[in-house]
Amino acid sequence: MAGEFDSPLDPLIGPALTDLGARLRALTGLAPAERSAVLSGAALSVEEEVRRKITRVLVLEVNAARLSGRLTAADPAARWREWQRSVAQPAFWNDLAVLYPGMMPRLTTIIRNRCAAAFRLAERFAEDRAMLVSLRGAPSGELDRVEFGAGDSHRGGQTVVVLHGGDGRVVYKPRSLAVDAALADLLTHLGVPTMRVPAVVTRQGYGWAEHIGHRHCVNAEELGAFYRGMGHWLALMRLLGGNDLHAENLIAAGPHPVVVDCESLFAPHAKARPSGYGQAFDMAVELVNSSVLGIGLLPGRGVALGWRGVDMSAAGALPGQQPQIELPVVLDAGTDSPRMGTERVTLPPAANHPSPEPVLGRYWDLIIAGLDELDDRLTELDRSGKLEPLLTPFADCPVRAVLRSTESYAELARMLWHPAALHDEADARAKAARLLAKMSENVPGAPGDAAIIAAEVDELCHGDIPMFDTTPRVGMLRGPADTRCGPENDLVAGAVARWRERDHGLDRAVAQAALVSAYLNEGWMPDLERLPPGLVRTERLEPRRRAAAAGILREVLDSAVRGADGTVTWITPVLDLTGWAVQPLSLDLYGGAHGLAILLSAYIREAADGRAEPIAELDGLLEAVLRTIRAMEDRDAARRREGIRLRPEPPGAYLGIASQVWSWLLLRSLGAVGEEALQRARVLAGLLPDSIDADDSYDLLSGMAGAIVPLLRLSRETGEARWAALSRSIGERLAELAEHRSGGMCWPSTRFPQGLGGLAHGATGIGWALARLADATGGPEGTRELAEAAFAYEDTLYDAEQRGWLDLRNDGFAAKAWCHGAGGIGLVAADRLAREGGTLWRDRLARAAASCWADGIGWNHTLCHGDLGCWETIEQARAAGVAPVERDRLDAVILGSLETNGPVSGLARDAFAPGLLPGLGGVSYQLLRMHPECALPSVLLPDLA
Repeated sequence: MAGEFDSPLDPLIGPALTDLGARLRALTGLAPAERSAVLSGAALSVEEEVRRKITRVLVLEVNAARLSGRLTAADPAARWREWQRSVAQPAFWNDLAVLYPGMMPRLTTIIRNRCAAAFRLAERFAEDRAMLVSLRGAPSGELDRVEFGAGDSHRGGQTVVVLHGGDGRVVYKPRSLAVDAALADLLTHLGVPTMRVPAVVTRQGYGWAEHIGHRHCVNAEELGAFYRGMGHWLALMRLLGGNDLHAENLIAAGPHPVVVDCESLFAPHAKARPSGYGQAFDMAVELVNSSVLGIGLLPGRGVALGWRGVDMSAAGALPGQQPQIELPVVLDAGTDSPRMGTERVTLPPAANHPSPEPVLGRYWDLIIAGLDELDDRLTELDRSGKLEPLLTPFADCPVRAVLRSTESYAELARMLWHPAALHDEADARAKAARLLAKMSENVPGAPGDAAIIAAEVDELCHGDIPMFDTTPRVGMLRGPADTRCGPENDLVAGAVARWRERDHGLDRAVAQAALVSAYLNEGWMPDLERLPPGLVRTERLEPRRRAAAAGILREVLDSAVRGADGTVTWITPVLDLTGWAVQPLSLDLYGGAHGLAILLSAYIREAADGRAEPIAELDGLLEAVLRTIRAMEDRDAARRREGIRLRPEPPGAYLGIASQVWSWLLLRSLGAVGEEALQRARVLAGLLPDSIDADDSYDLLSGMAGAIVPLLRLSRETGEARWAALSRSIGERLAELAEHRSGGMCWPSTRFPQGLGGLAHGATGIGWALARLADATGGPEGTRELAEAAFAYEDTLYDAEQRGWLDLRNDGFAAKAWCHGAGGIGLVAADRLAREGGTLWRDRLARAAASCWADGIGWNHTLCHGDLGCWETIEQARAAGVAPVERDRLDAVILGSLETNGPVSGLARDAFAPGLLPGLGGVSYQLLRMHPECALPSVLLPDLA
């Protein structure tokens, strides 16, 4: 913890360390300096763990001493030193035992366990050191440093330990390494040179492992081998049922991705409980969870408090694509008024990367190639009857099952060590037990048995992360306090059976889609090559347009996951506030189910009017999508009525509640639904006040600014003034949050503290919403001036040399897209030109359209950050008489690119994504709007017009 206290803890830890020192001096087989190294390492580990546990208590107590007048020194720093001296006295801790009766016994257990684990390590090293010569890089001489705590503490304070000598290092693991040895033998048989595990020396219940040093690749050949090896690991772990391959369990050693912790193999498979969102959603969840995504190697975003959006996967955890995390810190340390706070920190670079600035997006084809290669090899071994005998050695190897995330345990542990919990331990334990029981209702495989939960809570109180293990032959899990859970079954046979039933095509698609989730910034992908436009032909544009739009809709049909209850969903990369993740469609317009409903409604209407190819199945598909949306919304509403506290959804126009409000209004205008739309929009809009209170992004895409215009439209459609009043309150809040920079106003946020320009997250989008608020209601005083100041800020970001507006997420780069850059800026200019007139907006629209035509076309085809978003800006410029290209040529370029390359989303060029803004559904929607008689509304500004 940053900002730690410097108070001496000798009254707590001194006696146990003295006893450990005496026991070490009596131990033969260690040199005096080695005994000292073990003792020093243990002392550091114990002190750090005790400090972590009691810092909040100490903060509370020093403030209590100040307020009660027990500190009498002249100034805050002197009173701090006075208090430190009191902490060094046994009487201080005796007094605390009265206030916090549960604390001292817990601390005594932690200290005793850590010291016992340190002595056990020393005994084992003294006994086994002659065997370690077989491990490459192991120290041959005396130890000079012993590093405890390289990983979580389990079962009585035991942790991984790294032992350092003058000529090398070796790793001690307080668990059986039989599974590591079996995996090494399997790799030898498979003969895949890219894959490695550390060499090990196995002992009864523990073992020693080769220390793997991190090394970057030195050339393109090594990089290619590394990423191909990542694909090989995907294929092998798919067979072996591995599920905990996160960034800390894989080290890049030049061209070799080395799995350094492989204890979580042959994981018991647990199906998720019904979600209430419909059978299609549950089927999709099961397909994703049982695919290669469950291995942990592919990128995915954390959802635990404090870790939301963090990607700790072995392939991900990319620098520059991780959100900052909040860590607890002591503020005003060194005074008599310290307090607990949080500090946003950047995660340190992980050792899983083969280069200093890894570009995963450049190598995903090699990962997929590696997956295919080893899957083919394993399939051939299975056909020949040679596969199962290779897995027999694993049957009696102890393996670990991860039933709850370490992050969840860590959060509960922080709660259990809060001063209030230490004061009333029984109540805190009961609360922790209730939370774990609730988790068991939602997390597949998490135990709900009261005896197991009580044992888990007990271990958390004693500084350990609970652990479950078994052998694959037995299957039944052993948990804390020797509890048991799960049935007896052959886990090897179960893993092989699931592997034989796999859909390799789905695995490939999920892997391809998941790799993009390493990138937080929507619309940004590294080093993509421009798409070849093909032959630019202006003849037969209309039948080509119809064929392209219909082709995408047929892919939408073919890729659907359907439930027997009439629900439907798609497995796709989904964007939320934590970043990208592969999952069933969410409830939003951007890439979710509401956007699909709008697309299908629009296509059906255009086909009925003869402007699109008829596709008979679309009517049924639309009804299934609407059934699914209703089921999901109704289930969430039922949870709220039951008093279940749900994390507020964002309020935004594309991701969040306002996107659902807008979608229902738009579906009503398209004739897909009737008055039901208004009632559902009202219910959703009623959730916005809590959502706005929790919002820290403020923007159009996911923040409160995005709710302004949908609320104005809801007020107009219903005749209810309360929604317009809510939009005005948002305007007042945005005025409070605005900051003056560079001659204008912007809205720095937690995610984008630099204060962005552009439509989706920046000043142009917020300024547009405020301008519309001023148009409709006059807004709070100063609303129009604030909008103008936002537009003025955007003006400062224009780079004449690059003919575009700078994207401050990427220094020096002028973006051209709808989300960030000229595309969205041009649409706002067109909207303001239509409402205000004037040369300022016409000039801005002309510049934006020219930028889109010169540099925005040819990267992908999406609305959010591709050709069809730029198409609309150029078309708006045509209506204003300032288009940089003729309409026939523009349409011909886009249709030629679609015909040459196939429809390409900006997410993963070989993965089908049906979403409206980031996927190919929006491409089809815009192709419908290319028809000169089409009256479909744009979805690139959140309005009905």
